[in-house]
Amino acid sequence: MSAIEQVMRMAPVIPVLVIDEIAEALPFARALVAGGLRVLEVTLRTPCALDAIREMKQVEGAVVGAGTVTNQHQLDDALKAGAEFIVSPGLTKPLAQAAIEAEVPFLPGTATAGDIMRGLDLGLTHFKFFPAMAAGGIPALKALAAPFGQVQFCPTGGITLENALEWLALGPVLCVGGSWVAPKGGSPRNIELLAREAAQLAR
Repeated sequence: MSAIEQVMRMAPVIPVLVIDEIAEALPFARALVAGGLRVLEVTLRTPCALDAIREMKQVEGAVVGAGTVTNQHQLDDALKAGAEFIVSPGLTKPLAQAAIEAEVPFLPGTATAGDIMRGLDLGLTHFKFFPAMAAGGIPALKALAAPFGQVQFCPTGGITLENALEWLALGPVLCVGGSWVAPKGGSPRNIELLAREAAQLAR
């Protein structure tokens, strides 16, 4: 089993986190891990994202990675901050090669057969399907996955508690990414309850 597959199999849902205030980092991470979601994707969309990764790594049991990584510079910054896996919205050869050379678990975004074929050429077999709903939803992923039996996915983008089970029922889907488990303005208690609910979703 590859390193990224191990990460993907830790829980049915990977929280996609946008941390606006560094003070949110530790309480959010503690709440999510307490609720059973150990794998935390901190998106590099805010100025405090790298500091949030450093903070969240203090939480026992947390596996903290960086999302929205789009180039090698961001990859380097994320690794210096201690990111344990890397998620990208797309797939480029320079970023993929840099991640492979760094030997960090890497989950690039794909939405077309060409994306997947480029990834396979680089030795990658695990991808984020993004943006999942906007790219055609479950019918699109079924059609896209059909020619690539060796490929496994984490759909992200428009995934909710209401539709997550449908996605998780698909053979090539190991987990889903979702932001609903850590809504903006959510209290740590509420986030823990949402995480507990998500962690119970059958794969």
